[in-house]
Amino acid sequence: MNLSFLIARRYFLSRKKKSFINFISFMSMLGIGIGTMATVAVLSVFNGLEDLNRSIFKSFDPDIKISAVKGKTFNIEKDKLVKLKKIEGVDYITEVIQDNALVMYEDGKMVVTLKGVDSTFQKNSRLKGSLVEGSFVLNKDSIDYAFIGGNVYGALNISIDNILEPLEIWYPKNQKKLSLIPENNINKKVINISGVYALEQFHDDFVYVPLSVAKELTEYNDKRTSLEVQLKPMADADKIQGEIKVIFGDMFLVQNQDQQNANLFRAIKIEKLFIFIALVFIIGVASFNIFFSLTMLVIDKKDEVRTLYAMGADDSLIRRIFFSEGAIISFIGTIVGLILGFVFCLTQERYGWLGMGMDSAVVDAYPVKINPMDFLITAVAVVIITLLVSYFPARRASSEY
Repeated sequence: MNLSFLIARRYFLSRKKKSFINFISFMSMLGIGIGTMATVAVLSVFNGLEDLNRSIFKSFDPDIKISAVKGKTFNIEKDKLVKLKKIEGVDYITEVIQDNALVMYEDGKMVVTLKGVDSTFQKNSRLKGSLVEGSFVLNKDSIDYAFIGGNVYGALNISIDNILEPLEIWYPKNQKKLSLIPENNINKKVINISGVYALEQFHDDFVYVPLSVAKELTEYNDKRTSLEVQLKPMADADKIQGEIKVIFGDMFLVQNQDQQNANLFRAIKIEKLFIFIALVFIIGVASFNIFFSLTMLVIDKKDEVRTLYAMGADDSLIRRIFFSEGAIISFIGTIVGLILGFVFCLTQERYGWLGMGMDSAVVDAYPVKINPMDFLITAVAVVIITLLVSYFPARRASSEY
């Protein structure tokens, strides 16, 4: 065994050390352990929140979305659509017209996101699973229906059973000159409501209507705002996305689900980074206890250091002894913290004992997801900081005695 480590271990385990030095060493390990545990736990919670948002978007957003790079709409080229449908792994493609519109119900009104979709949308079993009232229908017996979000349903106090009070949709006409009569500037459509879905509040202000209704309101005719591609189970999304980019070229934006919500996921990652930096800084402050405990240990062991010099020890050995003492404290604190953080994540994932404390939350408890890379990065950061702090007292021991 390395001589410097052997002596450092004897110093660490020695019962003859001053009680205050023992206390400072213990507090150093405790601070590093708690800081490490908190860091990996918080990072795991952020991973869980990212996965939670991804699962919510999976119910609402298409696997792949195709839209124009410039402008709001684009004309569909039939040959490209045929090639798209022939790609292996593509389940179905939905043509979409989406824009803001005003809806009115009795005395209430609100701005919503109007989304016109073709008949393939009825295959969307993900959104169908979020149905809370009525039925998932957009056209039945040649009658058009609207499928609305829970926020619209609640804000306008809608009763879907009252067929005598339909939903009225207003959209501005696409004309160069405005009429002095306000009604002549607006396209209107009266439509009954088939059902209500409930997802996260961010997605609950949508009103789904048949594509023909959206075309009539917006006057887009053969133009679309996007194509939504749903994939078959186990399909290779990255490969299919690449094939679609080849077909449609640089004039179109081809996005997977993460890219469709890039701003949110970017915000989560940035927040996670800043939280990590803040927690590592706290660990850095806590690691100064190692500096103080080693400094006091150097003073306490000055006679033994002189004896080692008399026996032929050089500066390097003395420096390694006290550096190894700091490394022992650092490694024990880090390992204990990682174990406690791992146990916290497992128990939180299984029992959810730490709740979010909000009645309106999507889940009752904070979600967690264990990422080994977070544990590795945290361990490396903590060890580097604590070893840097240990270096200065070790150097002092070799230079002063």
